[in-house]
Amino acid sequence: MVLEQYYTKCLAQGTYYISSGNEAAVIDPLREVQQYIDRASEDNATIKYIFLTHFHADFVSGHVDLAQKTGATIVIGPNAETSYAFAKARHHQSFSIGNVSITLLHTPGHTMESSCYLLKDNTGKAKALFTGDTLFIGDVGRPDLAVKSDLTKEDLARLLYDSLRNVIMPLPDHVIVYPAHGAGSACGKNMSSETSDSLGNQKATNYALAADLSKEDFVKEVTQGIAPPPAYFPMNVQMNRGVNSSIDEVLRRGLTAIKPKAFKSLAEDEAYLVLDVRSPQEFTAGHIEGSWFIGLDGQFAPWVGSLIQDIDQKIVLVAPDGREEEAVTRLARVGYDNVNGFLQGGFEAWREAGFKVETIENISAADFVRKLEQGQVQQVLDVRKPVEYQKSHLKNVPLYTLDEAHDNIKKLKADTTYHVHCAGGYRSVIYASMAQSQGLKNMINVEGGYGAIKNIAGAPVETQAL
Repeated sequence: MVLEQYYTKCLAQGTYYISSGNEAAVIDPLREVQQYIDRASEDNATIKYIFLTHFHADFVSGHVDLAQKTGATIVIGPNAETSYAFAKARHHQSFSIGNVSITLLHTPGHTMESSCYLLKDNTGKAKALFTGDTLFIGDVGRPDLAVKSDLTKEDLARLLYDSLRNVIMPLPDHVIVYPAHGAGSACGKNMSSETSDSLGNQKATNYALAADLSKEDFVKEVTQGIAPPPAYFPMNVQMNRGVNSSIDEVLRRGLTAIKPKAFKSLAEDEAYLVLDVRSPQEFTAGHIEGSWFIGLDGQFAPWVGSLIQDIDQKIVLVAPDGREEEAVTRLARVGYDNVNGFLQGGFEAWREAGFKVETIENISAADFVRKLEQGQVQQVLDVRKPVEYQKSHLKNVPLYTLDEAHDNIKKLKADTTYHVHCAGGYRSVIYASMAQSQGLKNMINVEGGYGAIKNIAGAPVETQAL
């Protein structure tokens, strides 16, 4: 038997491949499905089943594409409704793969169709549990994403408590838990950076599995302090219930090289968004007027999904040489399929063509603190998340969180100079680029962000109780 975890750091997402004999299965596949087909070919196996733990909100799954390419059967738990053919499995229904089996365990709570999959070896011994968003390492799935008019987050939390207590916790301690997500995902509050653990250790360390935790205390714990879900979550759920463009089509369209003159015409067309995915340093040193920065070397896909509000937005890319396919693929993972090409020759080709270049001023943390002390700073914006701000921030500096940039940028004034910082210098450049595209040209990025600022002598750091 082969069990392999494919972990994608940008999405903090785990996909699983299992093979036995000449048969294989994939759990929660990513959009780019060729990797699973290639692996099955290496094992001389045929992909027989594609198991979906639930309709994911934070990424678009490749289950339909993979089924079309392999003939595999898609399996989803009770309550699932789709526009494509699938097997709606029953609680405790088992599926054979070679000489091992996978049993669906219906665990509603995160969503109503949420299910875990229990892997048993050829002797019938339970080996692994693929928990989707029901159970994470150190946390559980948030219960607010499947709220309906007749179903509150408290209702879902109660169902989740029952699923954990009655379905998962009775399983043997030696079973290895493989969740769909880890630290960095917006699908939970306090996930570990570990991507697997024994169920026994989770029973001992995960607050949600504490033996003395009552249902009502559990409900309070999991429903409090939940950040609003990113705007793209409902759109991804709907895409996962339907049939989407093949990743091959998305890549063909997105990997069209556009010469600078033609790219300039698109950049000046309001229907297109120029998305610059280079580094913060490269973007601030020079970029196309009106373009947004969201760098590949950061939480790229989640920020795209949170900030580009129209999932059908036409996009053209400015990318580092050789990373164009990576950018198109990572956009497609969260449903942004409408990339119409990239700037041929990269930003240097734009410069060489003599077209207008904009910049964003950078300032070191030390110089920023010195200017603060001398009263030479008009306005400072902290664009981190509320939980970061609450732990520690600069005195008298307001929170203008990046998550709410579309609203709070409207409060800024064109005649004011703003010094913008986040934790390390990635989100602040995103925010400054969005503000600049709205005509706010006096944006100054504080390099190193709050992580650097707080270590400078004299920085007016203020902490407050959570």
